[in-house]
Amino acid sequence: MDRTKLSSELSLSRLAYGMWRIGDDNDTSPAYIQAKIEACLENGITTMDQADIYGAYGAEALLGAALKHSPGLRDQIEIVTKCGIIAPVGRYAGKRVKYYDTSRAHIHHSVDQSLKLMNIEQIDLLLIHRPDPMMDHHETGDALDALIKSGKVKAVGVSNFKPHDWDLLQSAMTQRLVTNQIEISVMAIDAFTNGNLAHLQQRGVPAMAWSPLGGGALFSSPAPAVATKLQEIAERHDTDVASLAYAWLLAHPANIVPVVGTNSIDRIKALGQVAALQLDRETWFEIYAAALGQDVP
Repeated sequence: MDRTKLSSELSLSRLAYGMWRIGDDNDTSPAYIQAKIEACLENGITTMDQADIYGAYGAEALLGAALKHSPGLRDQIEIVTKCGIIAPVGRYAGKRVKYYDTSRAHIHHSVDQSLKLMNIEQIDLLLIHRPDPMMDHHETGDALDALIKSGKVKAVGVSNFKPHDWDLLQSAMTQRLVTNQIEISVMAIDAFTNGNLAHLQQRGVPAMAWSPLGGGALFSSPAPAVATKLQEIAERHDTDVASLAYAWLLAHPANIVPVVGTNSIDRIKALGQVAALQLDRETWFEIYAAALGQDVP
């Protein structure tokens, strides 16, 4: 599988494995999570996507247990994690309300917790999870710069930021923000026209796409119209709807990295075919028109 270069020191696999639901599986043993990671590796997927809040602040520890169980895995993967959301669950159960915290103290504390929970010495990519309306961009930017300088974090980026949020934070940093993880799928196409992707493309920054299957909405009943079109095209390409939906994102010149969230090892193993799917411009627009619900103007 091809790779996406984020900086001189960091590249990601073209698909990332999202671990936001690993705690929902019936089997959360280190051996089973190791099996999922190994299935990813067999298909060229080396990037593991985490966040401190995933699994009510429990998912990072599950990954950490697997890495402790099989230490050799660490050198084969890139670990992405996020911070900045405080919700009244898990270790923050006593909080009165969900809120964002991008203060220096919280970011550094969160990183230290993540390193400890995942049994690692460095986070490959740290993302600020949500734009914070109370962000002091000078303080946040300085905290991120310091984490790279300390070696605790290799590179930093953001998630769910609008272009103006990105520009504000970047203006207070010496290090480059290397990605923005945003919602993009055939069920969520606004990023193609609202400036979010254009902003990244102008800067040569790859995007990461969360919920690339529309949070499962593609497979709801009754099936949305775009799913029906995807099924028709998938049959022409001798593939399945999910693989086609990923390939549609990969075909875009913005260098999108879809974050795949399945808990099924069989589905992980099926991801190997995605890289081989080549969509021409007409097919891409055929899917885009179905997502729009009409032909382009």
